[in-house]
Amino acid sequence: MAVSISVVLLLLIIMVIFLRNGTLKITHAIICMLLGFFLASSSMAPTIHQGLAATAQIVSSLHP
Repeated sequence: MAVSISVVLLLLIIMVIFLRNGTLKITHAIICMLLGFFLASSSMAPTIHQGLAATAQIVSSLHP
């Protein structure tokens, strides 16, 4: 749960930056949001979640 919240916050921050710079139009942001909702309710959602969890685990195990 903590991984998905931090990914959502990161994407939200990136979206706000793009909106302020004018490189992302509000219609594009709405389409991306709708795509996310449709992906979350699809059969691909568990696979995407497992991939993100595995990636987060790999990144958290790295030591600089």
